[in-house]
Amino acid sequence: MAIADLKNVLKIFSGSEVSAGKESEIFKEVLLMTLARAANADVSIQQSEVDLIRKILKSHTGEDFSAADIRVAARAELYAEATLVKYLNSVYKKMTEAHRAQTVQALADVFRADETISVLEQDFFDNVVKALHVKSWQVAGLHAGDVS
Repeated sequence: MAIADLKNVLKIFSGSEVSAGKESEIFKEVLLMTLARAANADVSIQQSEVDLIRKILKSHTGEDFSAADIRVAARAELYAEATLVKYLNSVYKKMTEAHRAQTVQALADVFRADETISVLEQDFFDNVVKALHVKSWQVAGLHAGDVS
């Protein structure tokens, strides 16, 4: 996916509706944007973070993303019109519960790479979890089942 393919993001930022059946595309865009911004949450993007994000994106979407896609998606200028949190708040209803949980779990994987988490990264993580309306049990990787 090229960074220019963030068409659903641009539609939502401009106030347009995204057609039904786009859950998979929205998930890919949300995952790319969230993980890329996470790499920049502490104001320093390391190549090891970019490599990890590429690996995570491939495992969750089946698609290859270039390092350039990730670095461009991480740039603050992309979010000049609306913050990532504002975007996530507006799009979470268009995502499946599983995709929202996967996004948060992938974000945790990115932050685990350093073995420590900065205050900026903590705030970023908390804001993403709230914006995507993910429950604490989902953050832990637990799955709801039908208990009869």
